[in-house]
Parts: sequence; C-alpha cells; structure tokens
Amino acid sequence: MDDYAEAVLDAVERIPPGRVMAYGDVAELVGGGGPRQVGRVMSLYGGGVPWWRVLRADGSPPTGHEARALARYRAEGTPLRPDGRRVDMRRARFTGDFPGDNPK
Repeated sequence: MDDYAEAVLDAVERIPPGRVMAYGDVAELVGGGGPRQVGRVMSLYGGGVPWWRVLRADGSPPTGHEARALARYRAEGTPLRPDGRRVDMRRARFTGDFPGDNPK
C-alpha cells in the first residue's frame, strides 16, 4: 500500500460516527487525487475502516453496499434524507476538523 492509500484510510478512520464525507472531500483533505482515486483506495483496502462513512456527494451509499451502509447510518444516527435511502449531506457532512489536530 502506498502513502496516498494510507493517508486516505487514516482520514476515513477519523470520521466520527454519525458523520460522513464524500469521496472528493476525502481527496481534498489528504491533499491529492480526486474522488475516483479515493474510491479506488476504498475498493481495494477500505474493508478495515468505516467505509460506509465515505459516499457520493449526492448522499448515495457506496454502490453494491447500500443495505449494509443504510443499516450502519441508522445505527449511528446519521441524518438521512426524507426518502430514507440517502444521507442528508447538508447535516451529516464532516468538514475534516479532527479534534486534537494542530491548526496550520
């Protein structure tokens, strides 16, 4: 695994329960790549981190894992849209301000 993948997984591990980030948010936070690169890292190595907390910008859960992700969102109290099938990104999006990080 390369440094980029490790940075992505570290960021994902630090997203608090009940909050989410879009693939592009994670890319911006780690300072490189884009949504597709983050998605690739998650598909290859994301099983050991809270993968359900990284999703598309429209609040849709990861493709192929919708039922499992929605169960996790409900268990963590993640705000969902009225349809109950997507996360309410306005309310649930995590900005990446991790407690204990030093300001730059």
